[in-house]
Amino acid sequence: AGDLPTERDAEFPATLHPGRSVEPGWVPGLVLTAPTKVKRRGLGGTERRASFVHAIAHIEWNAINLAWDAVWRFGWMPRAFVDDWVRVAEEEASHFAMLRRRLQQLGSDYGRLPAHAGLWEAAEATRHDLLARMALVPRVLEARGLDVTPGLAARLRALGDEETAAILDVVLREEVGHVRIGSHWFHHACRERGLEPAAAFEQAVRTHFRGRTKGLADPAARLLRIEAGFLPEELEAIERLARSA
Repeated sequence: AGDLPTERDAEFPATLHPGRSVEPGWVPGLVLTAPTKVKRRGLGGTERRASFVHAIAHIEWNAINLAWDAVWRFGWMPRAFVDDWVRVAEEEASHFAMLRRRLQQLGSDYGRLPAHAGLWEAAEATRHDLLARMALVPRVLEARGLDVTPGLAARLRALGDEETAAILDVVLREEVGHVRIGSHWFHHACRERGLEPAAAFEQAVRTHFRGRTKGLADPAARLLRIEAGFLPEELEAIERLARSA
């Protein structure tokens, strides 16, 4: 509705100070473990399909928290920044709701399987710096979805699961916009600091990202990255990061 106040509330919980660590909201009963301990998920069979959908739902749940954290933590940015991330939070919540309904159709529900907190760890690592947050969360972690989602949807359709594939189609379409928003504000931060975007992106990833950066061998993935606001020089930086991973 556009009514979210942008002024800091003196009564806001002290634990949500921009420079401090924040514990996001988790569904009761959800067990968080190390990423290496979460089993690989196939797509065949109802149980494996439910595990796969649970993993995607967990990503979307994290994305809701991450969008609202950006609104609070960097709320001193222009109002357009706040509006962008509120819209992202709304769309991520819609994705989560679709995936949860699908999980229930498969006889499961969100929170019944272990998951990892890797996405939130990236938020912790970048809580001090808007540029680093925009580089890592939307442009590395969320952008991975642009690379893999088309192939996953195709595999699901080959297995006859049109319901889940259709949800992934919606997620992909809107995630391109979310990554584009991250690109816009990353480039905004670069202009304010007088930094060259590709070099700043590469440096932020090398400094703050613990995972492995993968290259973009698929031409379709490169096109989606460009649609999401990546510059050609930034795509070259991704390839350098992948080679040195």
